[in-house]
Amino acid sequence: MLKVVIKSFLAILVVFTALPALAASSNFEVSGWIPYWRKATGTAEAITHIKVFTELSPFGFTVKNDGTLFDAAGIYQDPWPALITKAKANKVRIIPTVMWANASAINTVLRSPKLRTLHVNQIVQMVWGHGFDGVDIDYEAKFAETSPYFSLFLKELYAAIGNKWVICSIEPRTPLTSRYDTIPPDIAYANDFVAINKYCDRVKIMAYDQGTIDIRLNTAGAVPYVPVADPQWVEKVVTLAVKDIKKSKIILGVPTYGYEWELTPLSQQGYNYDLLWAFNPKYATGIASSVGARPMRNRAGELSFSYLPTTTPKSLTDIDSNLSNNNNLNVANNNLTFSDNLHVLWWSDASAIKAKIALAKKLGVRGIAIFKIDGGADPELWSILK
Repeated sequence: MLKVVIKSFLAILVVFTALPALAASSNFEVSGWIPYWRKATGTAEAITHIKVFTELSPFGFTVKNDGTLFDAAGIYQDPWPALITKAKANKVRIIPTVMWANASAINTVLRSPKLRTLHVNQIVQMVWGHGFDGVDIDYEAKFAETSPYFSLFLKELYAAIGNKWVICSIEPRTPLTSRYDTIPPDIAYANDFVAINKYCDRVKIMAYDQGTIDIRLNTAGAVPYVPVADPQWVEKVVTLAVKDIKKSKIILGVPTYGYEWELTPLSQQGYNYDLLWAFNPKYATGIASSVGARPMRNRAGELSFSYLPTTTPKSLTDIDSNLSNNNNLNVANNNLTFSDNLHVLWWSDASAIKAKIALAKKLGVRGIAIFKIDGGADPELWSILK
């Protein structure tokens, strides 16, 4: 199938034939996103471990409200050129991410043929003008009404970019039976998986930030349960996706970070969870040390612990123990009392990542994508990826 490359706004056409670079491979792929806000440590870490990667994505470019690109990473300035040179020498693809999360602006631009063409041309110019291997499209929080226009955008981008990769990074889709007791009649999605399968060479499913979305798994009662990515939930997400997206295209997104939550006990059982912030593992281990807590392997295969952030912080060892063995802890019966500011830290370490890699291989998908490469992940990650 021929593709058309639009190299400028004058629509100069160049025709390409088959795409040998995109030929199917049995190799398990490992990619990683390098965030622009940690570019110094991220690029240094990626260079050190360059041989474990198939692909790296500087994260990246953002989009202005009119559809034009903004180089948030400063991709043509240090430290990126050293990484790009090292990647090319090791045949690692460099595919920058274009990220956009303004639903109204996305809808406005993609619905307009003129603005959509301008946007496609900007991406093509960025990729071809600087010798990148393709582009990673990460447009999140879109309106459901944007779906057909997003699909049309992908179709036009796929035709315009020639023999370069089009990668699509998409939110995880939880099965409706795991989200609702009573499924609403008007469910609509912003991503058309059939179109994404057709126009994306790889599909990175960002299977993290699970939180409380899966009500079937969130049955721990008095025991906090707010995973970054429980393998049981991840398997549900992938099993649903492969109904419309080829396994050979799917890349499983894997987290390296965690979240701190403030919990308010509900009147009967369970908690209201208020997200405070994201963190890298070193933050959690530092807090645990300061309050004398023991991070424990919880039922999602990740690490977590609880503490009371009072003037003299106190850990709740009994709750920490129950996080690991999934017993229902009746706080009142165990004579544990706490104010409304009980905190739980929950994160993904190397062991949790190893389990996700094993799951990806079991499910037969193409590989994994690590979010994020920034110098802050569990150092044992690299021994797992060797």
